[in-house]
Amino acid sequence: MVDEGEKKRGWLARLRGGLKRTSSNLGSGIGGIFSGRKLDDDALEELEELLITSDMGAATAAELTAALARERFGKDVSADDVQTALASEITKILLPVAQPLIIDRAAKPHVILVAGVNGTGKTTTIGKLAKQFRDDGLSVMLVAGDTFRAAAVEQLKIWGERTGVPVVARDGQGGDAAGLAFEGLERARAEGTDVLLIDTAGRLQNKAHLMEELTKIDRVVKKLDADAPHTRLLVLDATTGQNAHNQVEVFREAVAIDALVLTKLDGTAKGGVLVALARRFGLPVVSLGVGEGVDDLRPFEAEAFARALMALDD
Repeated sequence: MVDEGEKKRGWLARLRGGLKRTSSNLGSGIGGIFSGRKLDDDALEELEELLITSDMGAATAAELTAALARERFGKDVSADDVQTALASEITKILLPVAQPLIIDRAAKPHVILVAGVNGTGKTTTIGKLAKQFRDDGLSVMLVAGDTFRAAAVEQLKIWGERTGVPVVARDGQGGDAAGLAFEGLERARAEGTDVLLIDTAGRLQNKAHLMEELTKIDRVVKKLDADAPHTRLLVLDATTGQNAHNQVEVFREAVAIDALVLTKLDGTAKGGVLVALARRFGLPVVSLGVGEGVDDLRPFEAEAFARALMALDD
């Protein structure tokens, strides 16, 4: 049996591996800038540009370089000094948003509405969360609310079989997702289920009727439970970089997003976008995905992420 220490070390190794494209760019870039050089205005300008290329955004990059300048300006600095100092500053930005997804066991069920555009890994994220909740001894039910894509329904049913949880679904495409969510909540309440995860159609921001449907699902479940949904998760694909900001803004217009999940960090050199999102929106980041495996979605840890981003050993 694998102990918790080994599991954590394994996850950190996957996190560092997943962020390798971003951290390699940053590490080599910082090494190129700070090679036997004082921290002067030119070096700071080059560093700021480098941070922007990792999708930290102009405002975050300026804030990080300003913090470095306050402590080290005019002094000789090594690449390691800079990486360590930046990791510390990034940790400060991330700590307030590194919040676990806590299930209210008294809710019966705790309703989680999961939103996101096509291709973010939303349905897969639901399956992985279902497994985690089951491993924690919670009973789980899934609602296949992406009624516009038959493949999503089938995918969720596969996850249901894999994790041993029931899936509320209807045959055919284009059905009433809000009605299905209502039906799922009725059943989950009757069976005393701990967690109800509701999948939704992978909306493109310009599909107004689909955004309205998301609002409707949110409104309809309140008819059975005024506190539901208890958590509204927005799943973002890290490879979209700065476009993730636009997605957060648009989805927040439809429903009150409570927290974020960031996926596909292993497929991008834009891992810095998480820092920019944290600084701009301050929304809790509950989980990170760094691979396809069922254990590759894990709770977000600020310091571990910051150090991996800066290519620093644990």
